[in-house]
Amino acid sequence: MAGKQKQAAEALSTIEGAKKQAAIRAVEEHFDPASHKIVGIGSGTTIIYVVEAIKERGGSEHIRFVPTGFQSRQAIVKAGLTPMPFDSLAEGQLLDVCFDGADEVDDELNCIKGGGACLFQEKLVATKSKKFVCVADYRKLQPRLLTNWPSIPVEIAPIAMTSVLHALKRLGSIDPIVREGHIAKAGPLKTDQDFFIIDAPFKPLLTEADVAAGKQGNGKDGIWEVSALAHRIKLIQGVLDVGLFEGANGFEVAARGEHAGGQKPVAAYFGMENGEVLKRTAKSSKLGDKPAPPQ
Repeated sequence: MAGKQKQAAEALSTIEGAKKQAAIRAVEEHFDPASHKIVGIGSGTTIIYVVEAIKERGGSEHIRFVPTGFQSRQAIVKAGLTPMPFDSLAEGQLLDVCFDGADEVDDELNCIKGGGACLFQEKLVATKSKKFVCVADYRKLQPRLLTNWPSIPVEIAPIAMTSVLHALKRLGSIDPIVREGHIAKAGPLKTDQDFFIIDAPFKPLLTEADVAAGKQGNGKDGIWEVSALAHRIKLIQGVLDVGLFEGANGFEVAARGEHAGGQKPVAAYFGMENGEVLKRTAKSSKLGDKPAPPQ
């Protein structure tokens, strides 16, 4: 038993170290305390290290930080940074950058998010940011979504729970369930919007490259391409949002002349087991990217 406990502790230490190294590198390359005015801060355990790295860089007294939920706001305040509510943004104002984690990221930088139940606010902030930068550890790096992560989080109105469950099954979801709170007798988990989360398992999702190569991702036999499934789920009455971050990234949206951000990250940083950091961008989003040495 003692041996197993030691192994578990060592594995946890490796994971936390990987998160920290990824956060340091991402902040170093995408946070500019001299020019940035508004920065988005996502949710999850990895983001704690992002906030620490931002604090270490200094010069952030004039910067406002927009949280994606209660937990991220607490992290901002604890670090002595200044939070700013999302709905305080001026008309047409974009965040300089948004840092957030992910539950899984595929070859094309599509993400599954919502394991922490903040997916709606995370998507609000990402799509109001000039660039979304993803920070994660090596476990989240997979060729296709739903390889290791078991399900897609879907935020729904409580009154629509039964009808949405039925609709997800018709799309091919395998036993979708309403996420319970930490204490089962307290009932379903509530998001910051007082909505429920349905965790909907599907078969591994295809990428655009898979479809271009001739594979069918239109839902036949329960097989979907990422964006096709995201759009179909969003059309279900009662769904607030779906934890698939797909489509264009912020740079691509800007290149189209639109004044908005994108759901996908412009770059993703993965802390690896050996202490290195693997950076993947839209132009170099393959598993063979060369990791950067540890800091």
